[in-house]
Amino acid sequence: MLDINHLSDFVAPVNKYIINEDQGYEKNQLGYVLNETSLDEADVVLVGCDEYRGGAQGIKPAADTIRKKLYHLYYWHKEVRIADMGNVKTGASLTDSYVAMQVVCKELTNAGKKVIIIGGSHDNTLAQYGAFSDRKKIIEASVIDALIDLKPDSIVPNEKFLLEMLTAAPNYVKHYNHLAFQSYFVNPDLLETIDKLRFDCFRVGKVKENIESMEPVIRNSNLLSFDINTLSNACSPANSLSPNGLNGEEACKLMQYAGMSASIETVGIYEYDPAKDYNELTAMQIAQMIWYIIDGVHRGKKEA
Repeated sequence: MLDINHLSDFVAPVNKYIINEDQGYEKNQLGYVLNETSLDEADVVLVGCDEYRGGAQGIKPAADTIRKKLYHLYYWHKEVRIADMGNVKTGASLTDSYVAMQVVCKELTNAGKKVIIIGGSHDNTLAQYGAFSDRKKIIEASVIDALIDLKPDSIVPNEKFLLEMLTAAPNYVKHYNHLAFQSYFVNPDLLETIDKLRFDCFRVGKVKENIESMEPVIRNSNLLSFDINTLSNACSPANSLSPNGLNGEEACKLMQYAGMSASIETVGIYEYDPAKDYNELTAMQIAQMIWYIIDGVHRGKKEA
């Protein structure tokens, strides 16, 4: 049983009437299902994050914008029970926010839930990892990102958080995979360092060329973190990093693999900026990625 009263200290519930602008949901839409399922009976739990101080400044809260799109999608997977816990409260400091997310992820994963985190800057991956390190669990971690956030001289946490995650002592990452990096954005010396650590990196071209080969990589992971800048600008108008990258279908396929994996406990989708999002198409893209995680959980249950 989850100690919901304990977790409520860290989470603000979703106001579904604001999200749906006082309009109802049809019985088979996710907005209806998400708010009818209790945390105790859920297989998958959605958690919002609006902590952006570790990255770009001035980003508006994003989680509820994604929910507006997600809630209107249709629910095809009756065997998968999904609940929306709400948004983790932003702490007085960045560290406070990490701790709050870490506590929520730890409690939910200990209860056997697959956690999907939406919103926030990419450095919140540290809170995902903290849920494992706190219980001294050795893990395999995978990050999908056009960049490799290992800049030791940066003062911006979301540009260097991997340094802490991969080198902190004691360390609980037995293996690290980096998917869909774009070579022209990455210092080759950095790749040499990662190679010496015997970690695996896959260029975006390699991922696109044979996306099925990424299934075992993701399947064996415990933590998956997705930076929305991995997507090309055409598929994600809120992403201004590059005209190139994964397309929407490829992102959904990778998320489906994450859902199918019995090992993955937390999936984070970060760096969405609604202020840059033309017609909220990136929010819809993320909503469909979440739909495919649920689809993957459904497929995994059938295979089991």
